[in-house]
Amino acid sequence: MKKLVGLFLIFQCTFFVNAQQQKWALVDFVKVDSINPILSPDIKQSFTCPVSNKVLNWEERNVLNPSAIVKDNKVYLIYRAQDNQMTSRLGLAISEDGLHFKKEAEPIFFPDNDSMNGYEWKGGVEDPRVIECADGSYLMTYTSYDGKIARLSFATSTDLKHWSKQGLVLKDEKYKDLWAKSGAIVGERKGNKIVATKINAKYWMYFGDTDLFMAYSEDLMHWQAAINEESQKMISVLHPRMGYFDSRLVEPGPFALLQKEGIVLIYNGSNAANYNTGELPKFTYAAGKALFDKNQPYKLIDRTPNHFIHPDKPYEKMGEVNEVCFVEGLVFFKNKWFLYYGTADSKIAVAVRNQ
Repeated sequence: MKKLVGLFLIFQCTFFVNAQQQKWALVDFVKVDSINPILSPDIKQSFTCPVSNKVLNWEERNVLNPSAIVKDNKVYLIYRAQDNQMTSRLGLAISEDGLHFKKEAEPIFFPDNDSMNGYEWKGGVEDPRVIECADGSYLMTYTSYDGKIARLSFATSTDLKHWSKQGLVLKDEKYKDLWAKSGAIVGERKGNKIVATKINAKYWMYFGDTDLFMAYSEDLMHWQAAINEESQKMISVLHPRMGYFDSRLVEPGPFALLQKEGIVLIYNGSNAANYNTGELPKFTYAAGKALFDKNQPYKLIDRTPNHFIHPDKPYEKMGEVNEVCFVEGLVFFKNKWFLYYGTADSKIAVAVRNQ
């Protein structure tokens, strides 16, 4: 009898934990297999590069890792594209239903003869993450890559098509050559909009592609790394886990979403070569979710034990980099959540979740 009672209590506790997790974890995304992949490379898209002065096919090799935002009741997808030299630029595609997109003919963001040229040529600009500001303007974090070092940078816009580069996120001289990327700012849903929001009078950003670190700002323009006063090192708030899908590294997905339960961060994880999960091939990119305290954004309070999306389609398993689902774009649109992700670093797909 005692054993039965014990088993019942274990079941009851497990059910309670799972039920609690259901409340915050944004579960049940379904890949839209009938139309995926929704974006593929196009060899006809040409553009005169201002740095090389050559006409080139700027997205002929790959399209990948998109950000997404709702404007004028349309979904704006800002995506990374690569030419045959592997230089990255950012393109724009627009949709009225979140599923079918029309591309702009030329990139909207690219290496230029400007103050960022030394950081962005010849590798390019990569992996955007866009969020709306309280005044209706937009901020985009992105990776500046010179071919050797990835640096976390940001830009601003009023229309999502014309951008002003604002330089490195971490401007302190000691971080100038720090490998840093993938900045996800904490935001709150207001209707169809995701708006950057302050916590304790500061904006917060998760970033990194090994562990996750944090930066904060009072105005979205001037950022400071969150530092441990004793060690003078950046604080690490999310780590890889041996034996799990994220045993090799962790990296932010879209913006971090402030909800009543806490801050939900969808993140990408990679499976290590060993001491990993046997459920996925080594080096597989899959995505999970973490929950941080809404008053202490650096305090991890929950984390999903398993990935919720992983490569299981041919276009996700084979491409420029095999076995990759890399989530980066998320919008609330037409009473549904649309999740956009790169597949095998080659194409772009979508998964949808009802409210």
